[in-house]
Amino acid sequence: MALYSVSSQSKTLTAVADTAAFTDNGYLFFLQGGSSTMRLKISEVQSGGESTSSATAIMAFGRDSTVGATSISGGFNAALDGSAVAPGTLATFGCVSTTKPQRSSTLGHLITHSYNAFGGLARWQARQGEEITVVGNTASLGEVSYSGFTGASGIVSGHCLYELV
Repeated sequence: MALYSVSSQSKTLTAVADTAAFTDNGYLFFLQGGSSTMRLKISEVQSGGESTSSATAIMAFGRDSTVGATSISGGFNAALDGSAVAPGTLATFGCVSTTKPQRSSTLGHLITHSYNAFGGLARWQARQGEEITVVGNTASLGEVSYSGFTGASGIVSGHCLYELV
């Protein structure tokens, strides 16, 4: 199937504890299956700092116990191969929604990045066969998010590469 990139730019982090509702545009993105049977394989998660002074970016990429829903917007999603034909249903993504995502306290924190948002960078890449998967579009396996954890601050941009299988 096709490889995709979901991304967002210049987000001012809002620090969020587990099981607390995210703040619109205060996190990089959430990514969920576009249907109850969709499966996504995540192969890369990256973020970089754009702050104008020293700031600690404590980032958590994890599963959500409450998924984003209704009036979803924000961020970008694009096929990596310019000649790819889009499937009938695409993954759902965004950084704004009426029902706010909430990071799971038991299944969250699949990846944690900490760096100085004054130009710092963090990147995770899966080896083949060790990708993180999203299954369906309901909590807690159907959505992941990349957000600032307690104590996080700064301005960041980032992306996530995934395959729709």
